[in-house]
Amino acid sequence: MFNFEYFTPTEVCFGKGTVERTGEYVKKYHGTKVLIHYGGGSIVRTGLLERMKKSLDDAGIAHVELGGVVPNPHLSKVYEGIELCRKEKVDFLLAVGGGSVIDSVKAIGYGLANEGDVWDFFEHTRMADACMPLGCVLTIAAAGSEMSNSAVITKEDEDKKRAYDDDASRPKFAIMDPELTMTLPDYQTACGCTDMLMHTEERYFTNGGNMEITDSMAEALMRTVIKYARVLAKEPQNYEARAEVMWAGSLAHNGLTGCGNDGGDFASHMLEHELGGMFDVAHGAGLSAIWPSWARYVCGDCLPRFKQYALNVMGCENKGTDEEIALAGIEAMEEFYRAIGMPTTMKELGIEPTEEQILEMAHRCALATGGQIGSAKALKEEDMAEIYRMAR
Repeated sequence: MFNFEYFTPTEVCFGKGTVERTGEYVKKYHGTKVLIHYGGGSIVRTGLLERMKKSLDDAGIAHVELGGVVPNPHLSKVYEGIELCRKEKVDFLLAVGGGSVIDSVKAIGYGLANEGDVWDFFEHTRMADACMPLGCVLTIAAAGSEMSNSAVITKEDEDKKRAYDDDASRPKFAIMDPELTMTLPDYQTACGCTDMLMHTEERYFTNGGNMEITDSMAEALMRTVIKYARVLAKEPQNYEARAEVMWAGSLAHNGLTGCGNDGGDFASHMLEHELGGMFDVAHGAGLSAIWPSWARYVCGDCLPRFKQYALNVMGCENKGTDEEIALAGIEAMEEFYRAIGMPTTMKELGIEPTEEQILEMAHRCALATGGQIGSAKALKEEDMAEIYRMAR
């Protein structure tokens, strides 16, 4: 095992009706004028926006609004938010939505608390000194951004999708009411379950040191997500399943399942970032389209972990060679993805990249990762291109 530091300062308020406590929590963290940041019209149609406003009004907190965040959130919207907040003298940011909205609000927070262009942080040409305080009301269980230090933003005019991690952006609080996720389309729910699985798998498939207790928690988390994703595919109004999945999403990306290992692989995420940047696909679906090909490509270099995964997570039989057991685990995951309506190739995702586009994505991925990425197997640009080819 490796030494580690574990820092998770976000206060969680979880359960039915907790959304009504939003104003109380903003006040607790000294917000006096708030930006309510959200995505499309769903929070308007469902009445959630009005509930937010009432909760803030009851707490005596002024507020302004900025909607329009899209999946793979755009840098232009971040710039718009920074300008609005400066004009309105906002001192607290409130994200109402899923990972895209929370990531957008984090980027706005960086832009308000630091001089210069906020995109510099996502290009890793400099580091942020601070981030404006923020909280969130989670409506989509997926990205884990409500408890993580991560944000991913797309510079849409250049088709660049980049991540920046900094503890300064961790939310002060996360309101998590599973009932808010019941109106999600089935596809969005499945994408969310895929993303949280991948956050755990990225930390699980490593060639660095590992801890048995961390492995056990990661394996239980993955089994839980798989179980309840299947339930939600048939019973989307099942509150217990919604609650299990919502909490799993937070635990998958708050650092818990990476304690004691080498920090994780994250190659599948970086490969998907280029796919999402070029083709604007749903993040979870992009991950499921990439992962089986990545897994087959790296499996031989990380065989003990893939065998353990097949046995402890996917429930495969301990029969045959290690390679056969590991492959059975990968095939079982593919079967799961198909069962919840997720693609396992780019063609199933609805895109068919040309060879030129594959080489461009691989080149961009290599640039974004400093030349290589991965712990299960260190991937260079030519490896990245081959995985994209396999995923066609």
